[in-house]
Amino acid sequence: MQTLPEIISLEDIKLLVDTFYQRIQADELLGPVFNERIKDKWPVHLEKMYRFWQTVLLGEHTYNGSPFPPHAKLPVDHEHFAAWMALFTKTVDELFAGDKAIEAKWRAGKMAEMFEHKIAYFKKNPFNIL
Repeated sequence: MQTLPEIISLEDIKLLVDTFYQRIQADELLGPVFNERIKDKWPVHLEKMYRFWQTVLLGEHTYNGSPFPPHAKLPVDHEHFAAWMALFTKTVDELFAGDKAIEAKWRAGKMAEMFEHKIAYFKKNPFNIL
């Protein structure tokens, strides 16, 4: 049995992000939401995601910004977040092992939970503007 590598470098982050978003783009539920929002700006989005996960998992501070505002008005609900998390977990589990892989899944789960709650809040309170 071959042991999976750990997440230790920017190249690992890029593999994770690229594989995950290829799956997102092809997904029946998530693909249309992402493709409609991102359109032809996938390279820009992927670069931002590399920096985000590099900062979060490797402690190399290359990302700055607020991740939530671009997501605030997306037409998504619990079903979308569950699918997003399932794809993320599957991608991590197929590519990596170790503490950083576990941390990536934990952090993704916490982000998905927070984003889902905040989006639901904004849907119920349309006069709140970011």
